[in-house]
Amino acid sequence: MKTRVAIRPLSVADQAAFVSAARASFTLHAPWVTAPTDAASFKRYVARFDGVSNYGFVVYLPTTGELVGAINLTNVIFGAFRSGYLGYFAFAGFEGKGYMAQGLRAVIRHAFKQIKLHRLEANIQPMNLASIALVRACGFEQEGYSRKYLKIGGRWCDHERWALVKP
Repeated sequence: MKTRVAIRPLSVADQAAFVSAARASFTLHAPWVTAPTDAASFKRYVARFDGVSNYGFVVYLPTTGELVGAINLTNVIFGAFRSGYLGYFAFAGFEGKGYMAQGLRAVIRHAFKQIKLHRLEANIQPMNLASIALVRACGFEQEGYSRKYLKIGGRWCDHERWALVKP
């Protein structure tokens, strides 16, 4: 039987496991994302998630409780737009196993059914092939290209814009 994952809201109680996994994943994440690798940065990270316009989730193995990765749904806008932005990263040792695809599909269901969003967007650096493969596997379509979209690691990086509209 295939290993299944689950998602749940990120919690301050996740600090030790999350920081440890992020430290062990530093080379996996560079240059794509900077995950919190100490108590202070984790506290700033978790404080962002208010459950209204920003949501933080962990993807985990229910059988062991191990954290597989994190998925963020941020800058949620309601009204006529009903959209939000996705960010995510796997932890080392869990990448390439389909766990993040399972987790992302669960977050997509939550965003469309519980939060009642209409659209999700993920902006991905063009050379981040694993991330592009993940959103493609979850039904996202490329909509465009944004030059110097986000400042990551001290430099402005181009991104591809991928989106999924509620079916």
